[in-house]
Amino acid sequence: MDRIGVVDTMFARYDMGAEALEELHSCPGHGERFEVLYRTVPGFKDLGVECKRLIEDDGCRIVVALGMPGRAPVDQVCAHEASQGIMLAQLLTNTHVLEVFVHENEEEDPERLARVCANRARKHARNAYWMLYEPEQLRRRAGQGIRQGYDDAGPLVPPA
Repeated sequence: MDRIGVVDTMFARYDMGAEALEELHSCPGHGERFEVLYRTVPGFKDLGVECKRLIEDDGCRIVVALGMPGRAPVDQVCAHEASQGIMLAQLLTNTHVLEVFVHENEEEDPERLARVCANRARKHARNAYWMLYEPEQLRRRAGQGIRQGYDDAGPLVPPA
């Protein structure tokens, strides 16, 4: 049975891991074709090593890494560093890790920010599933301006 990893953080202000798990559990083949391994780490700088462990030690074919950087400039710097760690984990293992960060400064309204968290976590979890089992779903959506967390931007019209 294949494995999909999900890693979230306890410092996040929204439970994006629960959203990702629920989405993956609703995908065809859950429990038969694939299972989900779920881990929680303290903060987003811990995501890279846990992703690598899920891949190397637990045999995950893909991982969804969820984090929520704060508003302060130092949080944005730390998010960049965490992102570098996630990218390194991908390169060292030759395995995709879908980074799902929702920055607190993306929205002022807490309710809208919560909707962004839920939407982005679910859409990226579905993307992980599609990457493994239905890659044509991604190809069909290429160039359509699809965004996770917000309204789709729509495709650009080619120049005349």
